Amino acid sequence: MKIITIITALSLTLVLGLNGCKKREVYEENTRLQSPAHLENENNPSPNRITQATATLSPTEGNQVSGSVSFTQMDNGVQVVADIQNLTPGEHGFHIHEKGDCSAHDASSAGGHFNPTDKKHGSPDDPEHHVGDLGNVVADSRGHARLNRVFSFLTLNGVDSIAGKSIIVHADRDDFVSQPSGNSGARQACGVIQAEE
Repeated sequence: MKIITIITALSLTLVLGLNGCKKREVYEENTRLQSPAHLENENNPSPNRITQATATLSPTEGNQVSGSVSFTQMDNGVQVVADIQNLTPGEHGFHIHEKGDCSAHDASSAGGHFNPTDKKHGSPDDPEHHVGDLGNVVADSRGHARLNRVFSFLTLNGVDSIAGKSIIVHADRDDFVSQPSGNSGARQACGVIQAEE
């Protein structure tokens, strides 16, 4: 009789313990589904996600080129809208550079093209190019250039974010062939890409 009672008590303890484990698993799953990381994975923006950034282009020493560039995170990349003045008519290389530092008189402090994937320089439409290769802007007879394009390979978030880098306008056209920067000449204007709060 004692053996039956002991077996019954052990069985009951085991069943209750399993029920407790199952309830704990359900609780942990519900908690996970409400966590910020899970919600972000479900395409809900996190509080720290960057959606907008801007850069004010200031002339390098001896130049008068100025302007502004806005960056908007889209589902299919980043929309870049540039408005630039005081250029010579024609094409001018337009690139994102690796450092957010425009302090040098010639903007050399901005470093080389932003190239986190270690690719060759090229056109933004080529299969291979730097992440910072945005092609050329075209100035009209008054020296005014505008650009409005979505670049699918740009992002304002993650390890390859362009936020905190710099954007540079060059004196000459980017030929998309010469390495490592398209032979686009001197840096005429530079601006740091700053995330908007």
